[in-house]
Amino acid sequence: MEKVALITGATRGIGKACALSLARRGHAVAVTGRTLSEGEGRVVKPFASDREEVAVPGSIETTVAEVESLGSEALGVRLDVTDRSSIDAAVAQVLERWGRIDVLVNNGIYNGPGLMYGFDEFAIEDFEACLVGTVVNQAHLTRGVLPQMIERGSGAVVFMGSVAGVMVPPRPPAKGGWGLLHGASKSAFHRIAEFLHLEHAEDGIRSFLVEPQHTTTEAMEILFADSAHPSRGHPPGVTGDVVAWLVDEPAGGQYAGRLLSTPTFFEDHDIEV
Repeated sequence: MEKVALITGATRGIGKACALSLARRGHAVAVTGRTLSEGEGRVVKPFASDREEVAVPGSIETTVAEVESLGSEALGVRLDVTDRSSIDAAVAQVLERWGRIDVLVNNGIYNGPGLMYGFDEFAIEDFEACLVGTVVNQAHLTRGVLPQMIERGSGAVVFMGSVAGVMVPPRPPAKGGWGLLHGASKSAFHRIAEFLHLEHAEDGIRSFLVEPQHTTTEAMEILFADSAHPSRGHPPGVTGDVVAWLVDEPAGGQYAGRLLSTPTFFEDHDIEV
């Protein structure tokens, strides 16, 4: 049977790129996200003190159609990383459809108010929501798919990390840096990947922590249009291809358990694709 991948935040950007790259390698793909249909997507502007929302492109239905156009099976499932009940329902739906999840890509994060605010600007409730969505519920989702992977003795979990989780920004949020909520939550998120590798590598679980560097997505073009944050970066497909290679190739296992920079990954390791 073909392998099955579940990807969070697959309506646009890096998540969508991962879905398409895995589909090209023959994986059936569970496309999850909050936006079901095109035109419904709305995101809070990261630096907006008035919590302004803007429309962003992308949807579950669009990504599902593109995956199917590549000849792979696809299932669209609504999943909000801030809503644990939607996580449980999504995992159950995918397992009911295919009976297995071979690859989990933890790409979706909390994308609400406060994410890129200054230290004295965000509400503590925003901080709590961010940690739940980006850290606590990511662990919950991973634990939800882990038992059936362990039973088979194989599986891959990809954690979409960030340079924000390993360093202080070069400038404050108001001048183009990232906020504490983003940096702190990503630091904790990285630890999930590392502990999963430490405790379950012997069970056949490969845990990958990848860092896409600054990536230009459809949403970022809109969200950061009026901010000091630079909008030009790597295309999402660069990270999508690295993720698909890591989980699909036997040689990928040797790179599990450590932070990998996707834009230079193939070059750094003399890998011809």
